[in-house]
Amino acid sequence: MRGALSLVRALAGPGSIAALDGASWTGMLTVARAEQLLGTLAHRLDGLPVPDSVAGILADAKRWAEHERRTALWEAEMARRALAPLQVSVVLLKGTAYAAAGLMAGQGRSIGDLDLLVPRDRLDAAEAALLANGWEWVKPDPYDDAYYRRWMHELPPLIHRERDRMADVHHTILPLTAQAKPDPAVLIANAVELGGGLSALSPEHMVVHAAAHLFADGDLAGGLRNLWDIDRLCREFADRQEDFYLSVVEEAFFLQLGPAVLRALRLTQALYGTPVPPYTSPLLIDPRWSRADRLFLRRLLARDDWGRAARPVTRAIFYARSHWLRMPPAMLARHLWTKWRRRDGA
Repeated sequence: MRGALSLVRALAGPGSIAALDGASWTGMLTVARAEQLLGTLAHRLDGLPVPDSVAGILADAKRWAEHERRTALWEAEMARRALAPLQVSVVLLKGTAYAAAGLMAGQGRSIGDLDLLVPRDRLDAAEAALLANGWEWVKPDPYDDAYYRRWMHELPPLIHRERDRMADVHHTILPLTAQAKPDPAVLIANAVELGGGLSALSPEHMVVHAAAHLFADGDLAGGLRNLWDIDRLCREFADRQEDFYLSVVEEAFFLQLGPAVLRALRLTQALYGTPVPPYTSPLLIDPRWSRADRLFLRRLLARDDWGRAARPVTRAIFYARSHWLRMPPAMLARHLWTKWRRRDGA
């Protein structure tokens, strides 16, 4: 796992690359590519002396990241135009929001799908508007379609027929079956205007959402990138707002996501040196690790020095955990049985 550790160290302290040899560079770059952090790494190492063979790779990564940034912002503008007649609040999420707001978290970041949050009572209208403007459903399977609409936190994925870009239209930030049930109305009501009819989550809610996506929903795939987002967001907003961390944790508990956010803060501090101050009052923010944190760290660093997935048992545990968090046991059993029968029948 040396490549993953070298990547974490280079992001946290770019000067650490001075000690890398050829094999270490290979391991770090392959892990960075696999974790979708190559553009971020290129940004962090900008201006530092690197081997000639590495310089070309990083230059290409910077160009591609800039292309993705422009493409993501254009896609957001296209969605804004499609939804403008509805006069509906459109809140950008994740990478596109970071780029549109000009945040450090968006520097060099890989941006894939367009993620939007709209009020649930306007979801049907938003879907109709997007379909009328060139987006199409990705999942034609009736079971998958029904499952998304009944239980998930978003519409079935959409893709634009001409631009080949995916859009995920959310009405909340966790599946409806999840144990935590954050109120999306709070997120939308506190969103910050970006101009031109688009908004982003408030600073506190950006951190809460990133932590929820990682620790209260998924199997930690892409976890190093998500934790880097949290590190950048916390550093930037803490410089602007006194006691920002207290505000984040207060909002997290209000949205039923306190444990996920506290774990995110502990792990970002451990991996990237995020300057999270300890508090005992009015809230407890304890940077000391829990026993489970070491298992989470093991999963986050589970790549070999060729960027390949490693530690299959650990990955399987977190894959099972992600499903357990999403659904009650009986529902999970029915869902997995249905999916297995349909796949077996195909």
